[in-house]
Amino acid sequence: MMSLNGSIRVPSDKSITHRALLFGMMATGTTRVVHPLLGADCRSTLDIIRSLGAEVIEKQDELLITGIESPRSARLDCGNSGTTMRLLIGLLSGYDGSFELVGDESLSKRPMRRVNAPLREMGADVKGDLAPIVIEGKTLQSIDYTLPVASAQVKSAVLLAGLRAEGTTIVREPILSRDHTERMLPLFGAQLTVDAEKGERIIRVEPSRLSGATVDVPADPSSAAFFWAGAAIVPNSSVTTTDVCLNETRIGFLRTLERMGAHVIISNERTIGEELVGDVTVTTSELSGTVVEGDMIPSQIDELPLFALVASQANSPSIVKDAAELRVKETDRIDVVVSELRKLGVDIVGKEDGFIVKPSRLHGGNVSAHGDHRLSMMLQVATLVTDETIQIEGIDASDVSYPGFRQDLQQIQREIE
Repeated sequence: MMSLNGSIRVPSDKSITHRALLFGMMATGTTRVVHPLLGADCRSTLDIIRSLGAEVIEKQDELLITGIESPRSARLDCGNSGTTMRLLIGLLSGYDGSFELVGDESLSKRPMRRVNAPLREMGADVKGDLAPIVIEGKTLQSIDYTLPVASAQVKSAVLLAGLRAEGTTIVREPILSRDHTERMLPLFGAQLTVDAEKGERIIRVEPSRLSGATVDVPADPSSAAFFWAGAAIVPNSSVTTTDVCLNETRIGFLRTLERMGAHVIISNERTIGEELVGDVTVTTSELSGTVVEGDMIPSQIDELPLFALVASQANSPSIVKDAAELRVKETDRIDVVVSELRKLGVDIVGKEDGFIVKPSRLHGGNVSAHGDHRLSMMLQVATLVTDETIQIEGIDASDVSYPGFRQDLQQIQREIE
């Protein structure tokens, strides 16, 4: 067997990089993005802000963006990136011009309706609820909107439209979702406030002109999660991931590992920009099964495929429910996780809104990543739990969010004496 030992800085955060690029385009003056992630998804956003008129200079581990008064009409290819498309719909709706948003085959099947609905209430002219989507810029009116489901992308789209709308735009959030947008916008000078009232989180934004800022992007917890999982389940392992974003809306999976009995130490905590950052060390320990449900889901939605693998190595069954959202990700993540892990001997049953996993002994097999970056990385971690060979078709899908994942995983593998 191999164990995992050592320290690693995983690639920078995808969500934060997307936002830094888009806000930099809208801002007056120059924006510096330090340690950006330039995987395929963020590259799509980078190409788009250039198409809209922003100037971007790429330097070693930093980007310099010169913003624009108003974007020029264009056809914009979002590639595989749902974040890019959903945020752009909100951002562009209030500017003069005509914009067409297109994406690859997978993105063209992903639903945009829940973003478009509140924007149309604001007066946006958005045609199509699946890509291609056509936006004719209009003067927008503010809105008081309660999110029907926890969604950072819908929330962000409405807030970005609110920067260009007449009056105060209000978003009410019954369940907290990723809050990078509302943390970052004030850095760029947006007039934005966040209050808690009667169990709701209420975000208000006034029409604002953004000014250039410096964004230092921390390491992505969704990428670090694969090393946390590996360290937790591969015997004799101890791995430290450095400079990780510790925003509570993003580390639900780490909290779940702790609940299962994983040995987790967080050190070197500090604040960079508006985000809490630190180093996370996970050491192998015996894990017990757990239930992931309700308001625990949004902060670990992307890690649920990985959770299925970890749960298979616990000493009692685990359940995921209230996660029907997984069915409209890069793939139907419930179906593919169940089908691929079963091929490796995992006792897992899919449900409408999640799955049930029982303690299992993995064996070798032939599996497919189904073009999904998170599935590819989860299956690569699975190879460490058995001495038999696992062949992964389409392993390169991981490049979307983590170019070089395989090399990093190999770098911290050690023979167990």
